[in-house]
Amino acid sequence: MVNKNILKIRKKLDKLDDNLIEIIRKRTRLIDIVIKNKKFKKDIVDKKRISVILKNIKSKRKKIDPKITKKIWESMINAFIDYEYRNFKKK
Repeated sequence: MVNKNILKIRKKLDKLDDNLIEIIRKRTRLIDIVIKNKKFKKDIVDKKRISVILKNIKSKRKKIDPKITKKIWESMINAFIDYEYRNFKKK
């Protein structure tokens, strides 16, 4: 039998997951606007921007395992790069 405290915590986690999904949806809409503003497919990967993002999260991760935040952001960046390639319509 599952501990009642664990069930309560899992409900909180589910609520956080719902919030994260909404944030990802909003981020995707912004990425769609970015895609429309890029002229060439070669512009999709911006290594300087990626470096800035990773530095920014490094300075903001207080009381969080740094490996977790780095892996999450790298994964998210790669997922959105893939999304941009799949949705880029210009030549």
